[in-house]
Amino acid sequence: MVKHQPLQVYERQLCLSCITGIYGCRWKRYQRSHDDTTKWELLWSLILLLTFCLLLVWFYFWWEAHNDYSEFNWFLYNRSGEWSDGTVPILATTAAGFTYIAFLIVLALCHVALGQQLNLHWLHKIGVTAALLTTIIGVISVNQTWAQEWDVIPISLQATGPFLHIGALAAVTALSWIVAGQVTRAEKMMFQVVVVLLYVSVLLALYVVPLHITSPCIMDPATLKPRPAVIGHQGAPMLAPENTIWSFQRALQMNVTGLEADVAISMDGVPFLMRDFTLRRTTDVEKVFPDRQMDEASLFNWTDLQQLNAGRWFLKDDPFWTVNTLLQREKERIANQTVCSLEQLLELASYHNSTVVFRLRRPPPKHPCYDSWINDTLQAVQQSGVPQSLVMWTPDDNRAQVRQLAPDLIQTSVVKRSPQVLEQSGISSLLLRYNQVSREEIRNFSEAHINLTLYTVNEPWLYSVLWCSGVSSVSSEAPHVLLKVPYPIWLMRPNVYCLAWVSADLISFAVVIGIFIFQKYRMSGMRSYNPEQIMLNAAVRRSSGDINVMKEKLIFSDFRCPNSMPVHPSMHLSVCKSSWSSSSSLPC
Repeated sequence: MVKHQPLQVYERQLCLSCITGIYGCRWKRYQRSHDDTTKWELLWSLILLLTFCLLLVWFYFWWEAHNDYSEFNWFLYNRSGEWSDGTVPILATTAAGFTYIAFLIVLALCHVALGQQLNLHWLHKIGVTAALLTTIIGVISVNQTWAQEWDVIPISLQATGPFLHIGALAAVTALSWIVAGQVTRAEKMMFQVVVVLLYVSVLLALYVVPLHITSPCIMDPATLKPRPAVIGHQGAPMLAPENTIWSFQRALQMNVTGLEADVAISMDGVPFLMRDFTLRRTTDVEKVFPDRQMDEASLFNWTDLQQLNAGRWFLKDDPFWTVNTLLQREKERIANQTVCSLEQLLELASYHNSTVVFRLRRPPPKHPCYDSWINDTLQAVQQSGVPQSLVMWTPDDNRAQVRQLAPDLIQTSVVKRSPQVLEQSGISSLLLRYNQVSREEIRNFSEAHINLTLYTVNEPWLYSVLWCSGVSSVSSEAPHVLLKVPYPIWLMRPNVYCLAWVSADLISFAVVIGIFIFQKYRMSGMRSYNPEQIMLNAAVRRSSGDINVMKEKLIFSDFRCPNSMPVHPSMHLSVCKSSWSSSSSLPC
């Protein structure tokens, strides 16, 4: 018969209550269930997993795109006309969304590990849906407006791939504890087979992933080429206003080997340095010439340009969040910067024996120098007195004529061509974005003695990857950062990496096997039913109110039928139901 042991109070399970409460608002004991998760909730679990994976890729993309934040902000400025750091809200929302979804994933795994039914609360479902839709919209927007930046993912994996592989292997290995528990507790053979096959497939895929990891940093250190030369892209724009004399002087203080600038031509034929099509962002044209602030920069004459201040905007906008690190005398010098001419830059480069590469922008059709822009620029180069061997000439227009007038200029192309075509055209240098060439192409250019310069390289990891790939020089907005990279961030011999890879796989395999054996042993002694839970569930179904504390613990003793035959434990439920039916009220 059933015996009663009075005044037995259930122990509060605060951890379990928090897990089920936060995930599905099931704070009470009677609200929780060990039943199988419904198909609807399984669908939401898949949506949650999909959102997590998508947000993981999105977060990784923006983390590695840090090298090109300046390019992104400049792109936004050209579209909106207002300068702002658009990466801040994107990073903030991405980090918040990823943290939230990752937290829900952890709670879901805890539910599975504890055998609790998954029941995501409707507020969380709204949050997951919002995160998923927002991320999809963001991916589509980047794909339409900044598609070339997706290349940063495979390039960055050359630096992070081996380490991400170890992290993923550790995570999947740890997941074996939950998988083994589910397989051991499951009663359906089909479910066990499917779960084991899925898990083993993922695990084996991770074991062989290194076969497809190709990193230039996995090499013999003896074959490492010399450190790539650093060219100051617009000088040192993180420490001084871009394309100003002070910016180039700061870059030269960082021991750069060259200077890169953007060149436009004024109405009176003077080449000057300006990246934007207008003067609004980098000068005080709104104050000096308020009626002409939207005019193209080339429509001003040199006398007008000399009246503009080209430094105060840097102190005001702080585009790289570096103004607070500057000394007061540096800020004062920045505040007095003016628009720089090409001739001034060439004179500075000649004094320091530094290479100069500039991108020349052709004036608009109605400009007086529309047809003579090449000759005007070449004349400025010759008048500056700079040795022609220090100037990298990039315009393709009238290149043959330029070669005749200035044969010692370094003929440089900004369009990707094969080494054979470059050699036939008499071009000895190539200036490309870092995502436009592969490791094999870098090697081909090097073998053809083509000097390859890649822009814009600001992050040490990217500089290290290109260094190991054999690039001869890079153009950077952060020469002060690359100056602190005397050696690649990491370099590993192939045999050492192979040993680490195989060792990690063997350790993971041994741990997984051990966990499955331990879980099988641990679960083998557990009964498949809980009479106490059965009685509690029965009481809840028949009660009209909440039962917070059960003050009686029902203990089953040996129950025998009139013919003295023992009753199978599976019959206890019916016995309990009969007992409850004959009772006038629930025990409390």
